[in-house]
Amino acid sequence: MPTDFLERCDAIEECYEFMLAFAGQGLPSDASSETGSQIRAFLRRATEALTGLAANCADTLSREGIESLQPYEGFIAVLNRDAQDSLAAIDIVFAQPSISSQLIDNLNASIHLRALLTDLFLLGEVLRARRQSAVTLTQE
Repeated sequence: MPTDFLERCDAIEECYEFMLAFAGQGLPSDASSETGSQIRAFLRRATEALTGLAANCADTLSREGIESLQPYEGFIAVLNRDAQDSLAAIDIVFAQPSISSQLIDNLNASIHLRALLTDLFLLGEVLRARRQSAVTLTQE
């Protein structure tokens, strides 16, 4: 299971990218190809990354030296809701005996998953910018 926030972001983004490719194949079932057998593994990894994501984000921000999380608390709450909503959507897909490309295409289109990805892009940039600033400061 990914432990670092950015590793979790990568796992979720990789799952989404794999789902785009899977959806484009037009497969009637996940049992009909090698790609089909991989879809559940990608979804499982994303589920693991989503579990506890908001708390992991708060911990990561604290480790990055942010003295007050107060400005971030509202967005962390949004991240938590979007992660929980995305987990609920993925759980529905997992509950199906067969996962088709059409089912994954509908999951891809879910506003919950898209909102989550946007959250991750924003927070990922915040962390990368903070790390880059820290490196620049130490080089001066």
